[in-house]
Amino acid sequence: MKHPYNSKFVPAAVAAITACIGLLSWQSASAQPVSASAPNAANAIPAGQRMYYASHSLMWDVPTPLAEMATAYGISNHVLVGIQSMGFSRTQQQWDAREDAQHQAKPALRTGKVDVFVMSPMAMPDTGVANFVKLGLSNNPAMRFFVQNNWAGFNQDGQKASMSSMAGPPHPWDATTEEDLKTLNTTCEKAFEAQVKQINEEVGHPVLFIIPTSQANTDLRTRIIRKEFPGLDKQSQLFLDQIGHPTPPLVTLNTYIHFAVLYGRSPVGLPMPTVLKRANNPKWDDAFNKALQELAWKTVIGDPYSGVKAPDATKP
Repeated sequence: MKHPYNSKFVPAAVAAITACIGLLSWQSASAQPVSASAPNAANAIPAGQRMYYASHSLMWDVPTPLAEMATAYGISNHVLVGIQSMGFSRTQQQWDAREDAQHQAKPALRTGKVDVFVMSPMAMPDTGVANFVKLGLSNNPAMRFFVQNNWAGFNQDGQKASMSSMAGPPHPWDATTEEDLKTLNTTCEKAFEAQVKQINEEVGHPVLFIIPTSQANTDLRTRIIRKEFPGLDKQSQLFLDQIGHPTPPLVTLNTYIHFAVLYGRSPVGLPMPTVLKRANNPKWDDAFNKALQELAWKTVIGDPYSGVKAPDATKP
């Protein structure tokens, strides 16, 4: 699983991720979440969504398994309208891109035929996020927007790595301690929450939500350190390289989080996606797949900025 990124972008990646981790803390408050129906209810199959992505390489792997999951759940008319891909991009760079055959995000929004627009900012605040929200709502007031809160690309030693070392062997992710993980990406997470809250307040109701992959990644890495996640023995099994491009388990976890946030349904019980099957690792079995699903759902309903509430167990 090799990503077609260009090495000339690596310094930009380091700068963006390090800046994200180094941002000053923001004061945050919860956006009002929307209600989610009980997961797996026979009469609660949601309508398919018309999706557009403005994405860097930490989200390129999501659209295909997401469509597979939607089909497996019984959701019809899940449509991938398009993907605007730019390696190591801020959302403002996605916004500023010259419109051509490869950069159709703004033209797609002008049609009013996109239901969901998903972005992957490197750090927040990012004016591109607000620009896309404004354009989308002006053409489809019922649109929803999502930002993937990326996992930290480097551990604390990795943030200090020289550029010459980037071409060398993979960074020892496994040196990251449980104590390191407690603060690894929290400042960036708070910055995401602050801008989401601000934009929703300006619009007057929730239209922008967070896909909390960062929090799930930290939880998973903590469990790996504690030897509490059978099938994964080392944190480095989640990453292809120093930048943090995901291996099949992390692609799968991230996509389950996208599914849960976008459709407000638990992914628990869905069949193993092709991306995990093709890894052909005997430890990554159905029980492993279910554990990833449970972690995704727990993370999503535990984050008020996801827009998904846990179903009320007192109601039939």
